[in-house]
Amino acid sequence: MLFRKEIEPRCAYCAKGAQAEEDQVVCIKRGIVSPSYHCRSFQYDPLRRTPPPPAPPRKRPFSPEDFSLDVTP
Repeated sequence: MLFRKEIEPRCAYCAKGAQAEEDQVVCIKRGIVSPSYHCRSFQYDPLRRTPPPPAPPRKRPFSPEDFSLDVTP
């Protein structure tokens, strides 16, 4: 998910910005901006983005049907 092609631009994970405080980003082009702000010189930096939390574990145990293939002609 970090390297998908269609990323919503945000200054929080732009290569031209640096995190100043929790609610501020220092941008080379625009100065101090909100992390949700973006401009047309946005350059995605995947190392600045935090991935979404992992999916929760399954609640029910696996059954034999979970491992079978339905091969009906």
